[in-house]
Amino acid sequence: MASFTFEKISPPVRRAPTVATPKKPRGLISQMIDRFAERRARRTLRDERTMRKDEKPAE
Repeated sequence: MASFTFEKISPPVRRAPTVATPKKPRGLISQMIDRFAERRARRTLRDERTMRKDEKPAE
C-alpha cells in the first residue's frame, strides 16, 4: 500500500533583530488638513444633533 507523507517546512529563522524605522514627523500641510477635517466633522455632528431636536415626534 503506497502512502505519501508531507513534512512541514518552517520559515527561515531571522538571525538579526529587526530595526524599527523612526517615523517622520508629519508635514505642516498634513497637520492643517487634519485640523480642517476635524472641525468639519464636529460641525456636521453638531448640525445633525440640532436637526434631530427640531424634528417633531409623529403622533
